[in-house]
Amino acid sequence: MSDGLRLDLHVHSTWSPDSRLDLESIVGRLSYMGLRGFALTDHNTVAGHRALAALRARHPEYLFVPGVEVSTVEGHLLAYGLSEAPPPHRPITETIEWIDGRGGVAVVAHPFRWTHGVGRRVATGAAVPALETRNGHNSELANAKADLLAAQRGLGSTGGSDAHELRDLGRTFTEWPDRIESVDDLLEGLRHGRTAAAGPSLPIGGRVRLSARNALLFVGRGFRSV
Repeated sequence: MSDGLRLDLHVHSTWSPDSRLDLESIVGRLSYMGLRGFALTDHNTVAGHRALAALRARHPEYLFVPGVEVSTVEGHLLAYGLSEAPPPHRPITETIEWIDGRGGVAVVAHPFRWTHGVGRRVATGAAVPALETRNGHNSELANAKADLLAAQRGLGSTGGSDAHELRDLGRTFTEWPDRIESVDDLLEGLRHGRTAAAGPSLPIGGRVRLSARNALLFVGRGFRSV
């Protein structure tokens, strides 16, 4: 990509029930990972957006994108540029319309993950400008399937680490070919599919560790999904 702009578009913080990441620790890691910023995409909440705005004031050198990962009937959906969270547990078509109607940008999250992924049929028909084709918690096969489908549909590709722990931040990321000056520029690039995804998938050892961690958290939440 021409200017090397990279952002991690899928990051969870302490406002998610399954994450312990605080915003300052995320910022402290950005330059080390070669990132110009990140999107805060906590589960079904924008409670962290006020803190994100304060972070932007303290760190004008970075770009911070307000986002949310919403649970739909079919699976998880990422939304960017919203000031409120979409109602959870609604059909994905209805949720995408809700996001579009409020000026946000919807991207299907990890479509081929066996948990919380929407699957091929839904991802093929979803009215979105991009698919998340590089998820830092996915297997290479799941990411490759998403990448192929995005290419077949002529959609943009996004990458995000899906980080819930600091060591995962920036494993995968999104790149922009255009000159970017603001979050509005970033959102415009997403709307028009002018993004690409990069970064390695999670190897088998990491997926085993992640599965064990998620199982413990699931039990701790009283067997409630996110």
